[in-house]
Amino acid sequence: MATLARLQARSSTVGNQYYFRNSVVDPFRIKENDAAVKIQSWFRGCQVRAYIRHLNRIVTIIQKWWRSFLGRKQYQLTVQVAYYTMMMNLYNAMAVRIQRRWRGYRVRKYLFNYYYLKEYLRVVSETNDAIRKALEEFAEMKEREEKKANLEREEKKRDYQARKMHYLLSTKQIPGIYNSPFRKEPDPWELQLQKAKPLTHRRPKVKQKDSTSLNDWLACTSARSFPRSEILPPINRKQCQGPFRDITEVLEQRYKPLEPTLWVAEPINELKLAREELRREQWVRNVNDNMFLPFSSYHKNEKYIPSMHLSSKYCPISHKEQFRSENPKKWICDKKTEDEI
Repeated sequence: MATLARLQARSSTVGNQYYFRNSVVDPFRIKENDAAVKIQSWFRGCQVRAYIRHLNRIVTIIQKWWRSFLGRKQYQLTVQVAYYTMMMNLYNAMAVRIQRRWRGYRVRKYLFNYYYLKEYLRVVSETNDAIRKALEEFAEMKEREEKKANLEREEKKRDYQARKMHYLLSTKQIPGIYNSPFRKEPDPWELQLQKAKPLTHRRPKVKQKDSTSLNDWLACTSARSFPRSEILPPINRKQCQGPFRDITEVLEQRYKPLEPTLWVAEPINELKLAREELRREQWVRNVNDNMFLPFSSYHKNEKYIPSMHLSSKYCPISHKEQFRSENPKKWICDKKTEDEI
């Protein structure tokens, strides 16, 4: 009991000493802990760096072996291409040499044969002479025909001029301008006027317009009916007595145009054409050409394309952003209250 009483009396002193000793030891404990952490970090860094150097050496060796393999393979391909190129050049040189020998032999034997070439040039010269002679004869003939045509044209022109100036011909009472009494011989134009006939002016024919009316067709005055004859004086035709229809109505009914039947008027493939026309109209009214196939896996691999009002310029707009905007800086749920502080 005495011991317990002593301990209770020293309890305040023991607590103060325990608190003082712990407060003195804490800085040393923290310093030792920091030193241990620094030693461990240095040692682990050395381990990691040594391991990275080991991995670097291993990777370098692997890359060296792989690049050497690729280099040997590329060198083999280069050697093969060089060998193939060398062989092809050799074959081409041999082919060129053979072709040169053969072409030289062929040219010397067939193309540049002296006697053959001499005969060929002789035949060509004779043919050229014959063609040149024929062309000269043809040119002379064309020249003669042209001169003859010019003479005929001038003669027709003089004859037309003489017919046009026939009123200048001399008469028994009055001499003409080309038959002067002071000349020994008359002028050649006087003789030409004596041979020519006076020029008469033709009345121009009035061209009537083609008519397609029924009366003109029945009267044979249309160009589509019969050749037009001279216009005859009208005949006063009296109408027949009795219950008869008018002649124009009868002829109109008799010569009315044909009316083809439905079998002749419509084509054979009318049903096919109508179906194509209906399909074309439906295609024009369609908004999307892609056919929608429900209950199938056709659309499973297609990417979903959001609509225009659900997507922004850079990314689609979520459902929440359509109704309210969130600003995390204005949130108050993470702030501490005054009681907690």
